[in-house]
Formats: sequence, C-alpha cells, structure tokens
Amino acid sequence: MATAAEGLPEADAQPAKQDPAVETAEEAKEPAEADINELCKDMFSKMATYLTGELTATSEDYKLLENMNKLTSLKYLEMKDIAINISRNLKDLNQKYAALQPYLEQINLIEEQVAALEQAAYKLDAYSKRLDLQDGHKRVMFHQRKLP
Repeated sequence: MATAAEGLPEADAQPAKQDPAVETAEEAKEPAEADINELCKDMFSKMATYLTGELTATSEDYKLLENMNKLTSLKYLEMKDIAINISRNLKDLNQKYAALQPYLEQINLIEEQVAALEQAAYKLDAYSKRLDLQDGHKRVMFHQRKLP
C-alpha cells in the first residue's frame, strides 16, 4: 500500500495513546420521530406554563398597585377633609381672636396702669417712712429739750 510506504500510519494500525484531557466527539444520533414530537409538546407545554406564570405574576402586581392606589386615594381624601376642618377651625379662631383684640388691649393698658400705680405706691411708702423717721427724730429732739 502506498500509504504505508509514504510513512503514514495505516487506518488498521494500532491507535495512538489519547490524552485524558482530550475528549472525543461522537456522532449525534437523531432521536426517533416520535421522541421529537413528544419533546416538542413537552417543551411547549412547559413554556406555556412558564409564560402563564409570568403573566399571572405581572397581572397580580398590577392588581396590587391598583389596590395601593385606591387606598392612597382614600387616605388623601381623609387628609383633605382633615385639612379643610383645620382651615375652618383656624378661621374661627382668628375671628374670635380679632373679636377679643380690643379687650386684650384694654388688659394691657390696665396692666401698665397697675404697674405705674404700684411704683407710685412704693414711692409713697418710701416717702412716708422718711417722714416718719424725720418726725420721730424731731420728737426725740423735742423731748430732750423739755427734760430739765
């Protein structure tokens, strides 16, 4: 044979030792037609189940968001009612304060007058004590002159 003469190993020759890290390829065998159909049906069934689950989860997420939006809307309506009540009460309070303002000014004026009257009373008290001391001093002097 010519291949042996040329120095190439023959196909029937002893196989070379293979490196354990090298894998050998095997020819892919096609499964039977019935197996392919069964596998396709299984794959489509599982894909449909997966997609149904994904769509159901998304739908549930949107329902949850819708419920959260409804609750938030109700809370904002409650807060609006509270704010309206607070505003109404504040207006009433401001009107009452405005009605009381003249009386408050009179009270401030009376307080200033009482403070001025109190200061006058302290001054009068201090003055009367000085007069008392002077009068007492004069009496002592007068009695000392009368004594023989």
